[in-house]
Amino acid sequence: MRLTFWGAARTVTGSMHILEMDGRRILLDCGLYQGRRKEAEERNRSFPFPAKSVDAVVLSHAHIDHSGNLPTMVKHGFQGPIYATPATVDLCEAMLRDSAFVQEKDCEFINKRRRRRRAVEAEAEPGETLPLYTVEDAEAAMPLFRSSVCHEDTALGPDLSFRFQEAGHMLGSACVRLEARTPGGPLRLGFSGDVGRPGLPIIRDPERLPPVDYLILESTYGDRLHKRLDDVATKLADAVSRTAARGGKLVAPAFAVGRTQQLVVLLHDLVEQKRIPSIPIFVDSPLAVDVTEVFRKHASLFDEQTRKFLVNGDDPFGFQMLRYVRDAGQSKALNDLRGPFLVISASGMCEAGRVLHHLRNTIEDGRNTVLITGFQAENTLGRRIVDRQPEVNIFGEAMRLRAEVVKINELSGHADQAELLEWIKPIVKGLKRIFLVHGEPSQQEALAAAIGRTYGTPVTIPGRGDSFNLE
Repeated sequence: MRLTFWGAARTVTGSMHILEMDGRRILLDCGLYQGRRKEAEERNRSFPFPAKSVDAVVLSHAHIDHSGNLPTMVKHGFQGPIYATPATVDLCEAMLRDSAFVQEKDCEFINKRRRRRRAVEAEAEPGETLPLYTVEDAEAAMPLFRSSVCHEDTALGPDLSFRFQEAGHMLGSACVRLEARTPGGPLRLGFSGDVGRPGLPIIRDPERLPPVDYLILESTYGDRLHKRLDDVATKLADAVSRTAARGGKLVAPAFAVGRTQQLVVLLHDLVEQKRIPSIPIFVDSPLAVDVTEVFRKHASLFDEQTRKFLVNGDDPFGFQMLRYVRDAGQSKALNDLRGPFLVISASGMCEAGRVLHHLRNTIEDGRNTVLITGFQAENTLGRRIVDRQPEVNIFGEAMRLRAEVVKINELSGHADQAELLEWIKPIVKGLKRIFLVHGEPSQQEALAAAIGRTYGTPVTIPGRGDSFNLE
């Protein structure tokens, strides 16, 4: 068995790992790389292996940095099955189509601006920007999806199978155990996907993996300890109240899947407890509207606290002050609306979509607040806002960052260092090696050192293209 790391290697996004055995190639995740625009464009458009050579994909969850390049691979000739949990299949149907639509619209907007510039500037940038894939390409990928429920073995070949376990990261997320029959006995590989935190709103807590020989482990927060989850409501209430008092707007860039629904449930609680003023709250994302319906469809996956809303006949994702915005005209109208109000909009790292327009109309006013509620990868607009760079580019225009920036990291769907150490504890004695992925180098090095101190297990931090023989 040979394992090669092609994405999320010494970086956070673009999860993609190839497993080769007996002439078959299995791809673990196929995510979009997000970072510097030129580098991201090159990586996402070109695969380091022929797409047709892949026999199957095993998908840990629906987040775009794990699933978002599947349409490109299908476009390049892949026709094998894509295995995912039922909730992940439903989420990908909405998310991949939305990813394509956003790309098309953003390219249309950028190209329109370029044509205007070329009309008045002889040295303006030439050419047209093309989307990575279209809505049609995204729809072509969906017939390849196959549902595989947790705790049941699924065959990938005569001597290779896998099983999903609940990862507690987002609705439908899973960690994976692959098992191969070899002449020397069974060989087992674990893939964490993204490991969640106990106690997160809506979703169930992560399950432990069964014993494995090797483990691919995420390391997003490998050197950090999260603050207590019960601090979230207070921090959110304070930010809303403070901004409303000065007549400002709050823009919350949030992943349309998971983070948006968590914020809605938290705001629902704060409204019922009268801990925030009665201001309009908008979820401005067609994807979030569709995804919320997927959440309602899979209510059996909710944790006990969220299910209480349903027991009481209440909708956890709906209350009087809340409005969902699908229409583009209504979205544009929000930019002319005077505060105070709160708008939750995708994308979560501020790299595409409607949130860019909201930020463009918000960040230069000191009365307003940018509410950051999730991890921001290096070289993204969201990271530059978190770092409070005095000037940031939006749609190619330099803008002054004068708005207040509030970070709520407690909602992170990623386990911190202590939680990761606890998660691997039951299986660590049997591990031959841990491969750390999905983390910036500083996070990975800190987690590797902590694993070494705590358990003495060998740890490798693979680079892009590094290969290993598993025996």
